[in-house]
Amino acid sequence: MGILIKPIVTEKLTVQGEKLNRYGFIVDREANKLQIKAAVEQMYNVTVADVNTVNYHGKRKARYTKAGMLKGRANHYKKAYVTLAGEDKIDFYANI
Repeated sequence: MGILIKPIVTEKLTVQGEKLNRYGFIVDREANKLQIKAAVEQMYNVTVADVNTVNYHGKRKARYTKAGMLKGRANHYKKAYVTLAGEDKIDFYANI
């Protein structure tokens, strides 16, 4: 599996992409900023100016069912916010 798992396409990041040239990705938890920068530049043919990362801890969840109480946990994951240099843009919808 590669460094980039999937892009984050939300209203907030769409606005940031238009105004601030910033895009979000869910990335491998072991990846560092230099690896993320290289992966984005290679995949989208753009120049990356800055990379910010955030680690999310999976929440504990429980629900009641016929069989009783089921307990579990959502997965841990890491987000990367990538700011592009110059007039570079990423179009996530080009492959549709």
